[in-house]
Amino acid sequence: MSDKETKAKKRKRALIEWGVIIGVVVFLYATGLHTPVIGTLQKGLLATGLIKPSIPSVTDTFPEANRDFYMADENGTVISLEYFDGNVVFMNIWATWCPPCIAEMPSINKLYQQFGENDNVKFVLVSMDDEFDKAKQFMEKRGFDMPIYHFRTKVPGTYESSVIPTTYIISADGKLMMEKQGLAKYDTPEFEQFLRDLSEI
Repeated sequence: MSDKETKAKKRKRALIEWGVIIGVVVFLYATGLHTPVIGTLQKGLLATGLIKPSIPSVTDTFPEANRDFYMADENGTVISLEYFDGNVVFMNIWATWCPPCIAEMPSINKLYQQFGENDNVKFVLVSMDDEFDKAKQFMEKRGFDMPIYHFRTKVPGTYESSVIPTTYIISADGKLMMEKQGLAKYDTPEFEQFLRDLSEI
């Protein structure tokens, strides 16, 4: 076989390989399966433990959290962040169409389970889905029993993140202790201890 024929064969093979890759990508997006697939890949990345939130020192100085943030629970009852005054709040802004949100949700659920009946730490997962039923179905399908909410008013400036997921930690006395944009692994001993320390202040 001549060099010309060999090169032509390699080009043909490369075109077929790229055609298959593009075909798979198009299929995943056309069927809506790209979100769970990408989310699963990112979940594997989180499992390495390399992407964790930076934990601030509880002795640092922090700004006041904006309590003028309204949301509705699964029953349609509208509340604001002020409802959780006196508690440490773990607030996560997410959506079912967001692969990184899907990737980090199991770690948030594990963290939530560690606190169980601890009344001093509240988990507030705020869905950005246009149809709240999608968020409910997502939680039910995966067996997550965390409380979820959805936006009811324009997001106040404090929480106007251009990235989802974004997670905020608010202390019992209303200080914005942490803002983490993007996915992270939250079910670590260090982060759990951080929340426990905050709940005892």
